Amino acid sequence: MGRVVITHSTYLEGLIPLLKALAAKAGIETVTPAVICRVRGRSPRLRLKVSTPITGGYKLLARRASSAQEVFVVTDWDRETLQLELDRLTS
Repeated sequence: MGRVVITHSTYLEGLIPLLKALAAKAGIETVTPAVICRVRGRSPRLRLKVSTPITGGYKLLARRASSAQEVFVVTDWDRETLQLELDRLTS
């Protein structure tokens, strides 16, 4: 079972419970939410997308309304497996 690193005071609404569910999966070591920023488009619901490979895992982009937040995941899963699990958790 992995862990969720709580380092900020602000998160996208609904993000932390979803990340805790992801961290409970076998193969996920650490999930760290990072920077929040404004984006031009609007997403009516919370979406998570695998963005960029990093050392030991992937960077995700979480979007909701007109905000986006980076999330770093340390895992031994491949990109497709991670995206399938994210899609299952957000549906």
